[in-house]
Amino acid sequence: MSTAVRRLAVGLEYDGTRYAGWQAQPGLPTVQDSLQQALSAVADHAVAAVAAGRTDAAVHAVGQVAHFDTTAERPLRGWVLGANSHLPPDISVNWAIEVERDFHARYTAQARSYRYCLLQRATRPALLRERVCWVRESLDVPAMHEAAQALVGEHDFSSFRAVECQSPTPMRHLDAIAVSVDGALVTIEITANAFLQHMVRNIAGSLLQIGEGKRSPNWIGQLLAARDRARAGVTAPAAGLYLWKVRYPPSLQVPDLVPERPWAMIAGA
Repeated sequence: MSTAVRRLAVGLEYDGTRYAGWQAQPGLPTVQDSLQQALSAVADHAVAAVAAGRTDAAVHAVGQVAHFDTTAERPLRGWVLGANSHLPPDISVNWAIEVERDFHARYTAQARSYRYCLLQRATRPALLRERVCWVRESLDVPAMHEAAQALVGEHDFSSFRAVECQSPTPMRHLDAIAVSVDGALVTIEITANAFLQHMVRNIAGSLLQIGEGKRSPNWIGQLLAARDRARAGVTAPAAGLYLWKVRYPPSLQVPDLVPERPWAMIAGA
C-alpha cells in the first residue's frame, strides 16, 4: 500500500426506498453508510465519502457523484467491481476516476438536475409503486409547463422550502424547468445551482394542482412572490424524485452515463 493520498470520484445510482436518505444517521440505514463500508472493504482502511447531493429518505438517484480519499492503490475498474461486490443490490457504482485533491463532489458541481416522475393511470402501479407518484386522472401537462417557467432565474424560493430547511438563504438560481409527457409518464425536470430542502417536491406538489385543473398557470408566479410556504401545494411523495445528473466543468471529464429513459419498458411509456 502506498502512503500517497489520492482522491477518487465515483458515480452511483440507487433505489432510495429502504434508506433514510444519503446522510449517515445513527441506527438508520443510509446510502452513505453502505457506500463507505463497501469502499472501506476495497481500500482496506476507513473511507469517508462526500456526495454531490444529500438526497432525503426514499429519494432515488440515477447520477449521484461522491468523492473520497484513499492511500490504497487499486485499478479504477477494481474500485467499481470491488465496491459493487460489497454493496446491497439497490446501490450500484457505475464508474470511478481519479481527480485532483481540490475536487469536491458538492462544491465543484456547477448544477444539479432532478426529475420528478408521475404516472397518470386509472389503476395503481405495481412495478413502479415506489418509483413514481401515481395520479388517477390525466394531467394538463402544457399548463404545468407554462406555469413552471415563472420559476426560471434567481429568486427567493421561500414558498417552496421545507419549514425545517437549514439553508442560510432561500435564494437559488433555477436554470431550467420542463414538464413533459411520454405515454403515461409525466416528468418534471429541474436544473439549478443548488436546491433547498424539499424544494423539488414542493414545486411538484404545486404544479400538480395546476395539472389537475385546481389552479391557473399564473398561480405559481403568485406563490413565488408570496414567499410563504403555507400558501403553496403539499409536498409531493418522495418516491417520484430522482437526483438525475450533476454537472461539473467539462475540463474535469466527469463521466456522464445517465440514460434518458431507463424505465421506459416497465412504465409502458
